[in-house]
Amino acid sequence: MAIKQISVFVENKPGRLADITGFLADGGISIRAFSIADTTDFGILRLIVSDTDKAAKVLKDHGVAVSITEVVGISIPDVTGAFAKVVKLLSDAGENVEYAYAFLTPEEGHAYVIFRVDNNEKACKHLKENGIDVIEENSLL
Repeated sequence: MAIKQISVFVENKPGRLADITGFLADGGISIRAFSIADTTDFGILRLIVSDTDKAAKVLKDHGVAVSITEVVGISIPDVTGAFAKVVKLLSDAGENVEYAYAFLTPEEGHAYVIFRVDNNEKACKHLKENGIDVIEENSLL
């Protein structure tokens, strides 16, 4: 049930993000979701893309440091408390959420959330057992 995510080391300087996203666009790669966390000198760009392996190759060919990580994706209703419920379920399962980010879905009234947790398989199983819709990577493409 894991989704492949690309993590890219990005120097914190003008034009670097434009370069990286331009490399992907020129390679015919669509960005489905992203998150950027930064410090003064660098940032980590996390991406869900239309073709993970091709994107990694395109970026590496341009000298960009890339890693691929498996993450958990879910669909939750756009109602008060839905995110809190999921985070509580993960906590109850003993899962630590390292980071998370959300994005829009074509399904009206819902949002997708990506989680990086300690154990993807355990997290997916617990979420499913509690009625949470765990999404497949192909539903994002």
